[in-house]
Amino acid sequence: MMSILEITGNFLLFALVFGMSATVDTECMKQQVKNKKAILLGIFCQFILLPFIGFATVNILKLDASIGITLLVVTSSPGGSYSNWWCSLFNADLALSVTMTAISTILSVIALPINLLLYAKFSYDADVTSDLDWISVFFALGVVISAITMGIYMSYQCHSYKFNMMANKVGNLAGFALIIFSATVTNTGDADSKIWSRHWTFYVATMIPCILGLTIASILASLLNLRKPERMTVAVECCYQNVGIATSLALTMFKGNDLNNAMGVPFFYGLCEAFFVGTYCIVCWKAGWSKAPADASIWNILYVSYEVLEVEMRDIDEIEVSMSESTDAPKTPSGQILSII
Repeated sequence: MMSILEITGNFLLFALVFGMSATVDTECMKQQVKNKKAILLGIFCQFILLPFIGFATVNILKLDASIGITLLVVTSSPGGSYSNWWCSLFNADLALSVTMTAISTILSVIALPINLLLYAKFSYDADVTSDLDWISVFFALGVVISAITMGIYMSYQCHSYKFNMMANKVGNLAGFALIIFSATVTNTGDADSKIWSRHWTFYVATMIPCILGLTIASILASLLNLRKPERMTVAVECCYQNVGIATSLALTMFKGNDLNNAMGVPFFYGLCEAFFVGTYCIVCWKAGWSKAPADASIWNILYVSYEVLEVEMRDIDEIEVSMSESTDAPKTPSGQILSII
């Protein structure tokens, strides 16, 4: 039976993903599905680049099994829900972000086990891989997939600017609540699990995938000449992982000091990705990569969804063009518009 903490965490996770998914206009999402360059690059970064970086880091730094396996789970996981939140908050291409998260989450049902088994096999003994808890993995994936599906369906059914804005605020609030919840739970653990008194290899190993993922993905997206908000989204999606899956696995796989060591990986990686992605988003915004104006106030950037405004303005332009065409059409002396065949 699930505990109150697990239920609360999963509820906030669902609310966050649902809110971000329901923010996206379904027409924009249909267009992004056709955006082959961005989608394929995102899949490459998510399931080939980042897992390999994790594998290389584990072997170069010779990490213990509890830390190394958990880091491999983090780097092999699909894009985290917060990637949508950051893209929404700093006005990257949210439609692309949600599309990539949805695709990566579905593909991860196959890609995550393959990457994890492959790289764990070449890094540790067979008895370590036999202890992996796949039920926790697939349950976390199920929560994300159901939230994305319901959010997109509600956006399609409502097709309302007000609903999209409301869903965006719900998602943002759930994101803040989940951060506070995670920090509270992490800091109420055993006194022996001291996150700030570990060997330097722990901190370096946890930071490397995040930093390299952001950097390499940005370079590749620029080389492919993606739109600037799309470059921003691809980079964020590459490094921002679903650390909840690694947390669930750590709780079931390890005990005692090994559990404390393992739990530190998703927690510290979460801090790293929040810091580095947050900094990256601010730099991109000021550099003109975001959909938001570079000279807008920080409060407008955080509060206003320029993604929704962009769709609203596009709809208004389409109406004006349609009215203009109707006005310019040939008319009879009685004022009726002639149909030209």
